[in-house]
Amino acid sequence: MTLRNMRQEIGRLAGELIALQADDGSWRFCLDSGISGDAFLIALLRAQKWEEPQLMRALAARIAARQEADGSWKRYPDEPVGNLEATVEGYYALLLSGLHHEREERLARARAFIIGKGGLGQVRSMLTQVLLAATGQAEWPGSLRLPIEILLAPVWFPANLFDLSGHARVHLVPIMMMASRQYAAGSSDLPDLSSLFLGGSRKFEHDGGWLARLMKLLSHLPLPASPLQGASMRKAETFLLERIEPDGTLLTFPTATILMMFALEAQGYDRESEVMKRALAGVKSVVWHDEPAGEAHLQLATSTLWDTAQLAVALQEARLPEARPALERAAGYILERQQSSYGDWKLRNPGVKPGGFGFSDVNTLYPDTDDTAAALRAVRASANRDLAQRARWQDGLRWLITMQNDDGGWPAFERGVDHPLIASAIPFEGSKSIVLDPSEPDLTARVVVFLCRTPGLTGNREAVQRAVDWLLGMQKPDGSWKGRWGICFVHGTAAVIQALLAAGVPADHQAVRLALRWLLDVRSGDGGWGESCASDEAGRHVALRASTPTQTAWALEALIEAYDRPIPEIDAGIECLIRLLHENDWRASYPTGGGLPGSLYLRYHSDRYSWPLLALAKYRNKYGDV
Repeated sequence: MTLRNMRQEIGRLAGELIALQADDGSWRFCLDSGISGDAFLIALLRAQKWEEPQLMRALAARIAARQEADGSWKRYPDEPVGNLEATVEGYYALLLSGLHHEREERLARARAFIIGKGGLGQVRSMLTQVLLAATGQAEWPGSLRLPIEILLAPVWFPANLFDLSGHARVHLVPIMMMASRQYAAGSSDLPDLSSLFLGGSRKFEHDGGWLARLMKLLSHLPLPASPLQGASMRKAETFLLERIEPDGTLLTFPTATILMMFALEAQGYDRESEVMKRALAGVKSVVWHDEPAGEAHLQLATSTLWDTAQLAVALQEARLPEARPALERAAGYILERQQSSYGDWKLRNPGVKPGGFGFSDVNTLYPDTDDTAAALRAVRASANRDLAQRARWQDGLRWLITMQNDDGGWPAFERGVDHPLIASAIPFEGSKSIVLDPSEPDLTARVVVFLCRTPGLTGNREAVQRAVDWLLGMQKPDGSWKGRWGICFVHGTAAVIQALLAAGVPADHQAVRLALRWLLDVRSGDGGWGESCASDEAGRHVALRASTPTQTAWALEALIEAYDRPIPEIDAGIECLIRLLHENDWRASYPTGGGLPGSLYLRYHSDRYSWPLLALAKYRNKYGDV
């Protein structure tokens, strides 16, 4: 490798990015989130009789293309065997599409796989259970028959709805509404999966949690019907309607929007009502169409604002004169999407003006700390040249700093949402990761880097020190940190190393030395870094059989920050990264984004540009004269 080769690679990536920028200044890439959302959309279209034959065909084509040879589907490529829940969703969706029948070889193989895993009764995933129960294929599990009256509990009550994360709330409320009414959509016109419940029962065997056991006990008592149920259902309906974004989606999450549409139908809403039509239009707007392949994918959300901010930051690091117009356009796009409405975050952060940024381009109510830090980095130069923009930039900074938790770390969406009793009661998979919104090392690290590396922000030393103390206390005995929103220990460790160094912790500090040793020890044989999604479930680092570009770039960023001169491992990593960028195989498409542990992993298509460009540019900027 030569510096000339590196500069050529930086120029190539930057040139492609500039060419890919949309006229409005954004970058739009697919956020691949597996087949679960596709299955939910097919179920909605079929159960509520929405006539969308073209969309149905494209969704089904994508699901079919991802089936394994043994008939199963996987949540991530190197999952040791097929995943029961993913296979149930894939099998059911293809049947629901009307384009496949159960006698087909591919579905016969899927059916055999499901039976071999014990049938539908063994399904554990909450959302897969909901998909089956909401469409009449299974009994509603007791763990989901939560008392709808909980919606009437005030926020000061020891356990209330707002002790959940915002994304858990908007999924759980429509589920509670449906379960309370024992709702089943369009069941008479749907395929019958009862033969896949082995033993004759249509119950799920994994129906746990202390709240489920309590509800089962209460169901056997001669209690009168709750006089609060009607008021609670109306409260639930209002809760949903108040959180509909301008595009018609529920807090921009299409799965939550689909659940809302089912719940509103249970409340008596007609399919042709305005709210239902707008909701469907909003869901369809999140569909990514792959025209050459004839496939369509319902994304977890659009990642446009995140992608645009991250790519702008990478282009800034590249320091290429030809990128300046693109950076100006990106800054204008991002600033237009700064949020000015109060969301649920205000309950635990009162007295602070809105000013955060969200993940999606249509998000107006649900800002998050990671996107806000990235957006503020991306628009700083532009905001400094305009007084009005500078004031709005300060609003964003103030919102971000005040979102720090009492423990010193930063959450994603809402501060103070870390109630252990709630996590044990709600049967979401990886419950703490989705039901709660605790401080996370990767998020905290990126906020610290932003606060320490941005000129003029020296007044935040107390917040930074509290964060550093929390991060040091969260280090694993082996020297690593677990990342929440990236896979997984490489992501967290690389981010925290950069934060500690940015905050002034010396490179020879024991925590930094231990972390660097760990990072070097987990290198792949090809010179880069690759970590399996299995790490997320196992709670420990699980190596991939080869490196991925994204994880290699993460590790390199940290090492470049730590070493004054390029050590051999850095140079080998850079060579590996450049090779990977020219080999478009499974390593480039491996999902490295965190979603739901064990259930949902994300592939950001923008990652082939953002993180590699950052790593290469940082190497050139620091070591260019070595």
